[in-house]
Amino acid sequence: MFRKNKKLKEEFDERLLSLMMETKKEWEQTKAIEKHLNDYDQEIIVRRKIAESKHFYLFKEAKARQLGRN
Repeated sequence: MFRKNKKLKEEFDERLLSLMMETKKEWEQTKAIEKHLNDYDQEIIVRRKIAESKHFYLFKEAKARQLGRN
């Protein structure tokens, strides 16, 4: 029974880490796009802020799960 729980936790931890990498990549892409724009584009700024919020929410969750301290 405990093995199943441990395996399930490891599976979700892996999914969390991969999702964190995806959101970080998306956040960095939107920052780069925003940096190269000459004019003020509110849609790009909103996308960057959403991506940043997603990434930091997942980071907070990873910290609560103590990922990386295994």
